[in-house]
Amino acid sequence: MTSLRKNLGVLLLFLSASPLFHANPFTQAASNSTPGPLPRIIYMTDFSSDDNYDDDDDSDDSSPPPPLKVLDSARTTLLGQKPQLCHYSPCLENQEPCANISARSGCLCPGVSTADEPPHAPRIKVLQPISGGDDRGKIEVQWCAPSSVVSGYRVLIEGSEVLEFQDASRRGLVGSLEVGTKVCVEAVNRAGRSTPSDFSCMRYHLPESSGYKLLAGVIGGGVAILLLLVIAAVVLWKHQMRKKAKRDSADGLGNPSYSRGGTL
Repeated sequence: MTSLRKNLGVLLLFLSASPLFHANPFTQAASNSTPGPLPRIIYMTDFSSDDNYDDDDDSDDSSPPPPLKVLDSARTTLLGQKPQLCHYSPCLENQEPCANISARSGCLCPGVSTADEPPHAPRIKVLQPISGGDDRGKIEVQWCAPSSVVSGYRVLIEGSEVLEFQDASRRGLVGSLEVGTKVCVEAVNRAGRSTPSDFSCMRYHLPESSGYKLLAGVIGGGVAILLLLVIAAVVLWKHQMRKKAKRDSADGLGNPSYSRGGTL
């Protein structure tokens, strides 16, 4: 027992004298682990090339980065968007060609056949008589351009003259026409003329005037009122006749000397 105590005392004395016993293990571990160098941050100022960047973090150049270039594709129409049609009407005359509008705004024009093939037939709209001014008595022909390259138009009057108009025209004046006269409009280019069709020709008919319609309405209304008055008069006359017949019958029954046969 005594020897055991002596051994323990020697062991404690040895440990207290050792420098490892007084050192803090956590402090020693923290002092031995020094932080490594931080990674450098690379600032990219130009996207025109993958290798064009500055590796020097201490550069004193304070000039602003060059502006980024906008790609042409950013200004083009997206594929997912609905295409926009040009504001162009084939029935209006002296307007800007659709090709110029498309080149300026990027809109879409209707399909047009080339100048190397005859144009399609135009569509005639109306044959309208002129009721006033210096052109009173003439007929105005209105039409719409076809989807073709056109250098001019020809208005053909059945059994009469042929009038020519420019490619920007959509109307023309002709002389007075008889009812039933056929009028056709042809489109012309260097390849030939359009073929007449049902929608490029029209027969002239007298338009229905609003005055005639009003007069017909007044006459019809007057006839209807007259018929109502006649019917009312007939009904009233029959009613009076029935009342008179009842009165005569009542007077004959009240008078004993009255006899239908004329005898007492």
